[in-house]
Amino acid sequence: MKISVCGKGGSGKSTIVTLLANEALSRGYRVIVVDSDESNSGLYRMLGFSSIPVPLMELVGGKDGLRQRMGQPNVLAEAEIATTDIPEQHVLKRNGLKLVAIGKILQSLEGCACPMGVLSREFLKKLVLAEDELVIVDMEAGVEHFGRGVETSIDSVLVVVEPPLESLDVAQKIYDLASGIGIKNFGAVLNKVPSDEIGARLEVELRRRNIPVAGCIHFDAEVFNSSLEGSVPTYGTAVTETKDVIDLLLAGVSQHAPR
Repeated sequence: MKISVCGKGGSGKSTIVTLLANEALSRGYRVIVVDSDESNSGLYRMLGFSSIPVPLMELVGGKDGLRQRMGQPNVLAEAEIATTDIPEQHVLKRNGLKLVAIGKILQSLEGCACPMGVLSREFLKKLVLAEDELVIVDMEAGVEHFGRGVETSIDSVLVVVEPPLESLDVAQKIYDLASGIGIKNFGAVLNKVPSDEIGARLEVELRRRNIPVAGCIHFDAEVFNSSLEGSVPTYGTAVTETKDVIDLLLAGVSQHAPR
C-alpha cells in the first residue's frame, strides 16, 4: 500500500508520517518513507537519521536534466522499480526502514518545484512493493501535488487536520480532489487536539462534510518536547493513538466510516 500524508502547512504531517512509520515497523512491515516535501527538511531527523539521502532528482541530472534523462538508461526510466533497485546513495536504511528524498528547493531563483512533482508521480507509479512493504509519502503542504498528479500513483490518502477552520477547509479541498481521481481509501486524522470536547467538535464537522475520520491524536507533551530536538517519541499518548489510525488505514478508512 502507498499512503499519502497531506494537509495544511504546520498541521504536523511529518510527525504523523514518523508515528505511522514507527508503528508499521513495530508490526513487522518494511517501510519506505518518501520525502516529497520540497521545503521542509527535518523529516530525516525525526526518523532517526543524521543526514538526508542524495535526492532522486540528482539521479536524473537535477531539475534541468529531468525531461532529457527520464528517457535515458537509469533506474527511474524502467517500467517497474523494486525498492531493492534504488541506488545505495539515494536511500538511507535503518532496521527495516528506508528513506528516499525526491528533492529540495535549496536556493533563491531556483524556479518552481513542478519537476519534483513529476518525479514523485513517476517514481511512485513505477514503485512495485513486496507483500510486507508499506510506502508512506510526506507530501508538500496544501493541494498543489494534486495538480501535478502525484496522487494518481497513491492507494490511500490521509489528511492531517488541526483545530483552525483553515485546516478543515484544506481537508475539504483535498477530499474533493482525491474523490475526483477515484481514491477510495481516504481518512482524516485529527492532530494536536487539546481536549476531548474540541476533538468531538472537529469530528462532527468532518462528518458533516462527509469526510471519514481515521482517528484523533491529542496534544502530547512528549511530542512537543521531542520536536525541540528534531525527533519524535517512541512512547506516549500520540504513539498509542497512532495504532488506531494505522488499523483503519490498512483496513480501508472510507469503507469502514459511518455515513
